[in-house]
Amino acid sequence: MLAALVVSATGCNTEMKTKMVKLKTSMGDIVIELDEKAAPITTKNFLRYVEEGFYNGTIFHRVISGFMIQGGGFTADMARKETHAPIANEASNGLKNERGTIAMARTPHPDSATSQFFINHRDNAQLDYTGPENPGYAVFGRTVEGMDVVDAIAAVKTTVRNGMPNVPVEPIVIESAGLVSGR
Repeated sequence: MLAALVVSATGCNTEMKTKMVKLKTSMGDIVIELDEKAAPITTKNFLRYVEEGFYNGTIFHRVISGFMIQGGGFTADMARKETHAPIANEASNGLKNERGTIAMARTPHPDSATSQFFINHRDNAQLDYTGPENPGYAVFGRTVEGMDVVDAIAAVKTTVRNGMPNVPVEPIVIESAGLVSGR
């Protein structure tokens, strides 16, 4: 399922099968098409969390309409989940933080992304890699179904919880995250 090997009469040719992940949320489904070619480290990291069931029961804990929706690190009671080691930032891969793309959240340190991700609610060029002075946020896929769900999540009322701003008043739960057949 990871990659399909296509053999032609002229020799061997490797073709990657596109991986897709469905986020089943309490507000509807979002299907993400991953770009393993442009972001192999980030895609592998995200899929590891998906395959481990890590995202099941986490919430979108930071929601800013006209900017992004962020999830993948906290439970509904705002408990932070333990993660694997951080990964290298692949923001220089040429992919842009455009509406509907998914990227890794991180601290101010470029190579600090673990499990948290965000879906861009609008084009966010300020998050793109421009060089060492602006290392950017690594895009690794795009929403192919459920942008209406992203819009609905972005429109929810938010509050401050445990000192964190922009937390939805009613938790928006990622009930499950799993691979679906790719293209």
